[in-house]
Amino acid sequence: MEELMDYQEHLDNAINWIWKVLPNLIWAVVLLIAGTYIIRFINRMVRKFFEKKDYDLTLETFLQSFIGIALKIILFILVITQLGVETTSLVAMLGAAGLAIGLALQGSLANFAGGVLILLFKPFKVGDFISAQGVDGTVKEITIFTTKLNTFGNQVAIIPNGQLSNNNIINYNAENTRRDKIDIGIGYGSNIKKAKDIMLQICAESEHILAEPAPEVYVGELADSSVNLTLRFWANNDVFWPAHFFVMEEIKTRFDAQKIEIPFPQRVVHQA
Repeated sequence: MEELMDYQEHLDNAINWIWKVLPNLIWAVVLLIAGTYIIRFINRMVRKFFEKKDYDLTLETFLQSFIGIALKIILFILVITQLGVETTSLVAMLGAAGLAIGLALQGSLANFAGGVLILLFKPFKVGDFISAQGVDGTVKEITIFTTKLNTFGNQVAIIPNGQLSNNNIINYNAENTRRDKIDIGIGYGSNIKKAKDIMLQICAESEHILAEPAPEVYVGELADSSVNLTLRFWANNDVFWPAHFFVMEEIKTRFDAQKIEIPFPQRVVHQA
């Protein structure tokens, strides 16, 4: 009889607890379902907003993901609070977890922050040719944590965004045009004016070299065994390298034809 009374008491307590918790549980489920639909609606609005704006694709993807995750975290907190969990306890728990995760993932967080800075300030974009961290290459992809470059040898160089955002970057495609500088040494016995005229003539004949600003040649140095001439010219980025290689080959060919000496190191061996 006593056992039956204890059982009845536990059953009554359970029923009372269920009736006490059931309204909060129902409201929590309703809040979860409604919040899920609201988040989907907001994500659709954000996606349509970015479709109308000409933002960088990587930035759009990152912001959409960030907004979606932030809204889900807010919804989770609201549902847990509706179930009766104290907000202060929940915040303390999340703060402790965030601190532990932050200490464990310091490097990743630095790369994440670097990726955000790159996406926001755009020191370069996909398709730009850059020099950074001792690597030269074309930007293939910008992710949240790393940036991928295609090098001259078609290798993929992966650079952490944390290092990339905190060091020097040379973006060769930031401007539409680019200036080349070529140093050529000629012998002291060669005609400087003729050499300069040949170099300017080569620039005038190239379809890739711009007429304005005009190419220029000057004596850059009187070295030990050569008079070093410096040629400067401008070309559009997309034809910069064809212009460079054309000039280099033509200088050698025409200097040889005009008997203009290009000195090179020589070793004379005297036989005893």
